[in-house]
Amino acid sequence: MWNWQQKDWPKFSYQSEKLKEFEEKFTYNSGLLKGILKHLDDENRVSLTVDLISDEALKTSEIEGDYLNRDSIQSSIRRNFGLQTDSRKVSPAEQGISEMLVDLYVSFAKPLTHEKLHEWHAMLTDGRRDLMDIGAYRTHPEPMQVVSRVYDKPKIHFEAPPSARVLEEMDLFLTWFYETSPIGANPLPPLTRAGMAHLYFICIHPFEDGNGRIGRAISEKSLSQDLGKPALIALSSIIQKSKKAYYMALENNNKVNEITDWLIYFSKTVLEAQSYTQSLINFIIEKTKLFDRLRDELNPRQEKAITRMFKEGPDGFKGGLSAENYSA
Repeated sequence: MWNWQQKDWPKFSYQSEKLKEFEEKFTYNSGLLKGILKHLDDENRVSLTVDLISDEALKTSEIEGDYLNRDSIQSSIRRNFGLQTDSRKVSPAEQGISEMLVDLYVSFAKPLTHEKLHEWHAMLTDGRRDLMDIGAYRTHPEPMQVVSRVYDKPKIHFEAPPSARVLEEMDLFLTWFYETSPIGANPLPPLTRAGMAHLYFICIHPFEDGNGRIGRAISEKSLSQDLGKPALIALSSIIQKSKKAYYMALENNNKVNEITDWLIYFSKTVLEAQSYTQSLINFIIEKTKLFDRLRDELNPRQEKAITRMFKEGPDGFKGGLSAENYSA
């Protein structure tokens, strides 16, 4: 039996005392990030926002096996923010994920609704011809299953509620999401709510495709609502680095509704994402200091080379910067 077939569905239970330390650290780190951000000027703050949303767009797509072009995504995100950009051609997939994440950024405080979820799905699936329901919950009569194949033998990792139950389940989910928000009747701690929202939504699996990307967006919306501002954390970037652990954590928690293990996994992932964001901000600050020290000392070729190296971010070039790449 799957979790949605249990008598206690959807009343998830967990051991809150095991999450207390994570919740306290999240709150502390959030204050730290807020303070560090004050050291960025407007130009660098915009650059950070575009970079983080670009990373999320790339990585949340890679988790699902879609590999997109970073420059195209950045161009699309800048266009959606009304910023200056090039006129490069952007694919529907790149445009769709960019639109969804920019919309998440600007509308995080608004309630989550059926209409908003349908809108996000329409953005993600724009141009698709292989889906029956675009911008709408699934209606197909066949079971919605998560399946993998090992040596041509299918393995069912999860089966979601039948399509006929989706609207009822989503009504309950959206009510729960509002009531557990900071302005709701039963507010939950930030990490607990965001982690539970992700698992809850994924287990309903209301769309034909795109559930993972929308589920991770819901988690970020939840965290942003608790912070009162866009969370801007590299959640998908961290998940993508250990994708197998992510899918294993989901699978280990889809047959019971006691989800302490899942919430511990999710909390650690969010804290790691916060640390990555902090390192990115520190990187931008140090980069600015370096250019200030070298002002009027670099020739155009030197400035171009250094700027290109910085574009790779804190991790630098994969495998190092070769002489051939430097010449190019």
